[in-house]
Amino acid sequence: MVTSMAEESPKRQGIGSLEIGLHILNYISTAPKPPTLKELSGALDLSPSRAHKYLVSLLREGYINQVNHTQYTLGNSSLTLGISALRRINPIQLSYEAVDRLNEETDKTVSVTVWNGNGPLIIKWLDSSQPISVNVRLGAELSPLNSASGRIYLAHLPAKRRKELVDQYYKNAKSLPKHRGKPITREELQPHLETIKRDNYCAFFSDYLPEINVLSRPVFDINGSIVTVITLLGLDRDTDISEGSFLFEQVRECSDRVTRQICGQQREGNGRD
Repeated sequence: MVTSMAEESPKRQGIGSLEIGLHILNYISTAPKPPTLKELSGALDLSPSRAHKYLVSLLREGYINQVNHTQYTLGNSSLTLGISALRRINPIQLSYEAVDRLNEETDKTVSVTVWNGNGPLIIKWLDSSQPISVNVRLGAELSPLNSASGRIYLAHLPAKRRKELVDQYYKNAKSLPKHRGKPITREELQPHLETIKRDNYCAFFSDYLPEINVLSRPVFDINGSIVTVITLLGLDRDTDISEGSFLFEQVRECSDRVTRQICGQQREGNGRD
């Protein structure tokens, strides 16, 4: 729902005409198709004559273009502004800040990983106030199949590279990977990874670390590629990570918030909620 211009009362003094112009740009950028003057004025509660004056200025400065003589879309100046903003985004730093907050709000152990070509690499690790006993720390490389973050990366890898890693694992591993305590055969792995990719999370319920639950979710860039994976872990007796639980929602909001910061808005088509 678009807020009426007349209903707005800024908390701090600003330039009202500039804010209206930005509201117009925002509306054009999010509209499913280039809007007309009538659609713009109606949606933003502006008279057609007043809205037209703003459109003329935006056209003059190159922030919008007119198409089919009656519709408006973003112009080169908006494109330049967007590209400049993208260049200044630091996904790693945004992920760091997000897990700082997640650690503080949940008092659970959290981490950030990146893909190093063969497996997830832990680049940030924060303990809870009651550290859990795990042989994993900052700088460690995790298994692509025996870690929750690894399976997320694996699920999103190109098919050829994924097959290479999976074949290598099943050839050399002394035991099968697990899910909810049950072994996963080579034939069962692909459907399992497809579910992870569709749901955008991977959860371990004491599968590898005794009495420890692990939940991982990906952070995406504007191209749909994973830039980091955010993970939360804790003792199973007080770490409910089942879908819909408080901690599950906390991790989901954490990862989705970083994706929104990177992409500008929630991307569609990646199976996220």
